[in-house]
Amino acid sequence: MDIGKYLESLMIAFGNAMWGTPLVVLLLGGGIFFFFYSRFAQFKHFGHAINVLRGKYDNPEEKGEISHYQALSTHLAATVGMGNISGVAVAILTGGPGAIFWMWVSAFFGMATKFFTSTLAIMYRGKDSAGELQGGPMYVIREGLSKRWYWLAVLFSVAGMVGVLPIFQANQLTQVIHDVALKPLGLGDGHITTSLFSLRTSDLVTGLILTAMVTSVIYGGIKRVGKVAGQLVPVMVILYFVTVMIIILLNYRHIPSMLALIFTDAFTGEAVLGGAVGSVILIGAQRAAFSNEAGIGTAPMAHGAAKTNEPVREGLVAMLGPAIDTLLVCTLTALAILITDTWHSTSREGVSVTLDAFNAGLPYGGYILALCAAIFAITSLFSLSYYGEKCYGFLFGAERKKQYILLYVSSIIIGSIASLKAIISLIDGMYATMAIPTVISALLLSPRVMEETKKYFSRMKGWRA
Repeated sequence: MDIGKYLESLMIAFGNAMWGTPLVVLLLGGGIFFFFYSRFAQFKHFGHAINVLRGKYDNPEEKGEISHYQALSTHLAATVGMGNISGVAVAILTGGPGAIFWMWVSAFFGMATKFFTSTLAIMYRGKDSAGELQGGPMYVIREGLSKRWYWLAVLFSVAGMVGVLPIFQANQLTQVIHDVALKPLGLGDGHITTSLFSLRTSDLVTGLILTAMVTSVIYGGIKRVGKVAGQLVPVMVILYFVTVMIIILLNYRHIPSMLALIFTDAFTGEAVLGGAVGSVILIGAQRAAFSNEAGIGTAPMAHGAAKTNEPVREGLVAMLGPAIDTLLVCTLTALAILITDTWHSTSREGVSVTLDAFNAGLPYGGYILALCAAIFAITSLFSLSYYGEKCYGFLFGAERKKQYILLYVSSIIIGSIASLKAIISLIDGMYATMAIPTVISALLLSPRVMEETKKYFSRMKGWRA
């Protein structure tokens, strides 16, 4: 019996079961509700959000561990990553170009969701068992709702410990290293084969090296992660942006037709799924959730550590995440893949399709993507551990949260050698589970967010006067 195949089938079944119509309604419906219920407050004050991010209102005396900028960078380090490079390719291959349109829709309303969930993360920060101030959906539920909702906090924390494991990032970075660095030299195709499993030797070695690298950083805690993320995130976004823009501009004549394809396929599903529009919407929502994590609950854990006493400020900063992550970076990736026509390949999957697009669009483009992917993946590997530690500490005590790092770094090796389908299904399933308590608690507490928002901007008018 092939244990790997058996586990893969279980993970795929789990992911499919969790991502049904009810969850899409919860995520998209919740975002639409937040968008209109807020009376577009977060969009009307977009400029104010930029000023907060720039540090105009920073006060080192306020509660928290990291700045607004570091909080957003920490979150973007986890989201602007392989989900943008590989996840977009997965979306197009499984749902057709139309899936990108539904990623846009999910991200647009996801900005409103981020505003509410991250504002709540500051409003209802709670102390862990060590007396340290913490933020995140589990603390929002514990501090803001009655005890009968506590089970939602436990559900979120259990799913969070697994959902943030870096197995996808490790898997796709390993694939990049194999395709770009090893395969051209005729290396990396040796296998270790037993009666129970078969794995590529180079993947195991890469996983071990990544494990050692990540362990050396994440033991430094959120302050070290925030510092590293703050330095690397701008570099990786700019490098990736410039490279993709060159590919797109070199093929600018195809842009109108590709955008048209995205819009038409969004409502027909003909490119891949033979008219199954519902499936295209589902895939778009899935990949958007994996890309920007709006409504999933990880962002509030990062933003809950921000050094501020004004919840609305952090909510405004948080809403910038989906705009940067999905509306900008994912769109550029999608156009590069569609323009170069590499998405029609059936023999490649995930990051390999994006690599083909970069190689087709630009000389040495694959090497540039490999560098971007390495930065994307490594910063994600650093940042995701913080979320898992918080979930573990909530359940078992803050004094034990470092125990989680052992599970976390071990999963890097597992991710490096596991199949992509199994990994995506497991993470999708756990993200779906995390979304249930995150969105429900935000809906229940949304009137309090609006009350706080009105008070905040009333005070701001007084300060200007």
